[in-house]
Parts: sequence; C-alpha cells; structure tokens
Amino acid sequence: MVTILQFLGGFVLLIFGAEFLVRGAVALARRLKVTPMIIGMTIVAYGTTAPELVVSLQAAVDGLPGISVGNVVGSNIANILLILGVSSVIFPIVVKPTTLLRDATMCMGAALVFTALALSGTIERWQGALMVAMLALFSVYAFMQERKRGKDNDPGDLAEELAEEFVEPPKPVWLSLLSVVGGIVAVVAGAKFLIVAAVDTARVLGVGEEVIGLTIVAVGTSLPELATATVAALRKHSDVAVGNILGAGIYNLFAIMGLVAVVHPVPVPPQILIFDLWFMLSVTALLLGFLLLRKGLSRPVGMMFLAGFVAYTALQYYGVEKVLSADRGTQAVAEEARPKN
Repeated sequence: MVTILQFLGGFVLLIFGAEFLVRGAVALARRLKVTPMIIGMTIVAYGTTAPELVVSLQAAVDGLPGISVGNVVGSNIANILLILGVSSVIFPIVVKPTTLLRDATMCMGAALVFTALALSGTIERWQGALMVAMLALFSVYAFMQERKRGKDNDPGDLAEELAEEFVEPPKPVWLSLLSVVGGIVAVVAGAKFLIVAAVDTARVLGVGEEVIGLTIVAVGTSLPELATATVAALRKHSDVAVGNILGAGIYNLFAIMGLVAVVHPVPVPPQILIFDLWFMLSVTALLLGFLLLRKGLSRPVGMMFLAGFVAYTALQYYGVEKVLSADRGTQAVAEEARPKN
C-alpha cells in the first residue's frame, strides 16, 4: 500500500509540477515580452520533458542506471506505440511529409547516434556533452528556419496561433516565479517518490530495475505528452500530436541523457543494449515510414501500434532474457541436427 501511494503521489507531483513549471515560465516570458514562437520552441518543449529529466538524473545519481536509461528509451517507445496509437485511434493522423522532414530526420538521427554511443556500455561525460551540443546546434537551426517561415507568413497569425494555448491573462511576476519554483520542487519530489516506489516494485515482482524503468516509469513520465497528444487528436490537430512526439524523442535522447551523462556517467544495462535499443530504432523507423511514405497513421495502424505496445510490455514482464535464451537454444539444437558434410 505504501509503495502504491508513493507511485501515485510521485506521478501526481510530476504531472502537476511540470504543468505549474510550464505555465509559470510562459507567463513570465510573456511579462518579459518574449515572442510566443520562442516560448513554444524552448520553455514548453523543455518543460514537458522535465519529468523524464529529473527522474533519469535522480536515478543516475542514486546508482540506478536501469531506471535512468530505461526511462528515456521506454518513453520514446511509449510515445510512438502508446501515445500516437491512442491519438490515431481517436482521430486518424494526416500530415504533410515536407513539413515533418526536418524533425523526422533529426529524430531518427538522434536514435542512431544514441545507440552508437551506448554500444560502448557506458554513456561518458564527453558523449553527453556531444549530444547536448548537437541538440543546441539543431535548436538554433530550427529556430532560424522557423523565424524565416514566420516572415514568409503573416507574423500576426503565427503569434495568435502559438498563443492559443495560453489565453489566460498575464500573471504578476511574483506569482509566475512562485509557480516556476513550486513546479520545480514538485517535480523533484515526485521523481524521488517514483524512484523509491519503482525500486520496491522491482524487488517485489522479481524483475530488473530496467524493466520498471522501461514500462511503469516511462509511461508515467510520458503522461504530459499523452495529455497533449490526446487533446490535439480530439481537436483534430494531428500535426501538433506528431510534432510533440518527434520533439520529445529528440529531447529525451539528446537533452535528458546528454545532461544526465554530463553530471554522472551512465552504464547501459545489458538487456537494453541487446534488445530495447534496437526495438526503439525499429519503431522509430516504422513511424517515420508511415508519416513520410503513407502521409499519416490510420485507425488500423493506431490499433497495430497499441497491440505492439501491449506485446512489448508483456514481453518485459515475461522476461526478454528468457525469450532470447530460448531462441539461442533452438538455434543450437538446429545446428546440431543439421547433417554434417
């Protein structure tokens, strides 16, 4: 019961903390007369990934690399299979491939770079710094491109569109600061509760910490993206849902794992090296194939994604090692049964 309460309390603090953090930061930025475009590309983008960042950082400092890495890799998998699956079942996703090409390419590139660096067995400080630098360069490039696009269109219309989510009147500066500080405190406390509960759950269930990180923690910290994508689907803004997931995938790998590794080198658990990294690459490539070649996700594809997520989660709790060992055993038997020349 205590562990369940810690899980629930941790999730609530993470979600509401991230919400207060984003809202307070946006209100403060508006008071300082920062443009809505910059707000959307910086404060909101980083704010919605705050739960993943704090959980992964706390787990790495506590010596729990399975939760730290599993949270990020599992979040990317959950974002694609679960969140976009739900979104496309609610309302089929239709996109223009040309508008997604930049972010889709970067999302796949981030997954490939992270996998290549992780194969050494540990994400070192210099590798984390490299990922953060690559993200910074991409952010500057994307900002310059979006600013040019804004000039080509009507800036007033762009500002109005970006500001739609923040229609409440500007808050006083002191209230905005209080919201930001309170949000940070809530996110940090929520992460601590969540990690303690995750470790206790892993011990009770007899599974590795990486399994908890890849499933329960990953889904929990992806709730802001789930909420955003669901609302976008209900409003029939499929480009918002897809853009949110592609952006989250890039930030999760480069910003979160990059910053965590800079603070504390992160060992990559064997199961994630052997299976989960490659599964993440596969579902990322599958998503981009549908978006760029099929121009979206239909309801049947969304149901396929959801079924894939259920199967992936079931496999984690059954035991990836069991399946891999059984497969190696079958191959060994087949080799022995093969006629010798």
